[in-house]
Amino acid sequence: AGVKEDSFNVLDLAEYTKNQPWWRKVFAPSSGSSVEKYNVATQLVIGGVTGWCTGFIFQKVGKLAATAVGGGFFLLQIANHTGYIKVDWKLVERDVNKAKQQLKFHSSGHKMHPEVKSRVDEV
Repeated sequence: AGVKEDSFNVLDLAEYTKNQPWWRKVFAPSSGSSVEKYNVATQLVIGGVTGWCTGFIFQKVGKLAATAVGGGFFLLQIANHTGYIKVDWKLVERDVNKAKQQLKFHSSGHKMHPEVKSRVDEV
């Protein structure tokens, strides 16, 4: 008297999986590793498809980036030759020589030049 009976529901997994879409069967969450969840053929298919998609996307992005960089250089050259851009080569040479001197100074073990230190502090 007073004993409570526990009732359990039985779930037939075979019937349950028949009613699930195929992608839920393939990508269903599981507590085990992917080696335990999927057979070798499924892992190869998933890896192949994702690898192909990644390669395809990177190919398109790479072509777009290369076109943008190359086109930018091309437009800069056209602007330079038509006179829209004027380069002060003496200023460029002076700045390059100044950078060379600072690199030699730093590589010789001396302290940082005050002008460089102030620029670094600003940044």
